[in-house]
Amino acid sequence: MNSMRLGIDLGGTKIEIVALANDSAELLRRRVPTPRGDYRGTVKAVAGLVDAAENELGQRGSVGIGIPGAESRATGLIKNSNSTWLIGQPLRFDLQALLQRDVRLANDANCFALSEATDGAAAGAEVVFGVILGTGVGGGIVAHGKVLTGANAIAGEWGHNRLPGEEPDWPACYCGRSGCVETFLSGPGMKRDHAETTGEIVDPVEIAARAATGNAACEATLCRYETRLARALAEVVNILDPDAIVLGGGLSNLGRLYENVPKLWGAHIFSDQVATRLLKNRHGDASGVRGAAWLW
Repeated sequence: MNSMRLGIDLGGTKIEIVALANDSAELLRRRVPTPRGDYRGTVKAVAGLVDAAENELGQRGSVGIGIPGAESRATGLIKNSNSTWLIGQPLRFDLQALLQRDVRLANDANCFALSEATDGAAAGAEVVFGVILGTGVGGGIVAHGKVLTGANAIAGEWGHNRLPGEEPDWPACYCGRSGCVETFLSGPGMKRDHAETTGEIVDPVEIAARAATGNAACEATLCRYETRLARALAEVVNILDPDAIVLGGGLSNLGRLYENVPKLWGAHIFSDQVATRLLKNRHGDASGVRGAAWLW
């Protein structure tokens, strides 16, 4: 058995590696920019991080990788990835050939949910829905300590359901449909919504900062976002009825979400009261990479 577990978070903008000892202590963490649009370059970057980590630590580890998207159960090729250059590629096979060992792949949101359900914000909860609100929108389900993958490897993929409720406009999504939750609740989705309403191109961090100082247009953008998030999560609660929902990704840093969204979602949930907790992640953006290490 390997005495060290390596976890890799293969994101749209950065690739991060963590090395965990058997007691979960962090031995090393490194990150490099993702070679966007370059599949071969991405594979080489992942392999390079593994080689460098093992050389630095002087030992070999197991390798688990969290990816945006999933591995098709039918073909073994990557599908459903907003890092579109991975789609249709034999990522796991190519990495196994380079690294000369078995590699485990899982959806990045599943890795995030596993980490937060194991020793994170939702430790001890029986059913946990982990949410990524970042460049894209993903979800993962952990029930009784195990990731639920599903018959089609899409369990938890709420980002590509249509946003419930009425909207004046249903934006096109990279997946080929329109009005997906991701097109509204991702970082780029908030930026687009603000630009269409105000004509200003402002990123979410700046929108939040301006709203906090009393900017009415930015406050209105955040209120629209919170209402949409409440509607979308209410649909999940009605189906899954989780003990806890943990938010991750860049937009999880909006502290107001944890107070405002639970005040709004009750109107859409089929229950007289809602016991589901909405929680901020404990491990920050390290949760995905730690969950990947725990795939072994």
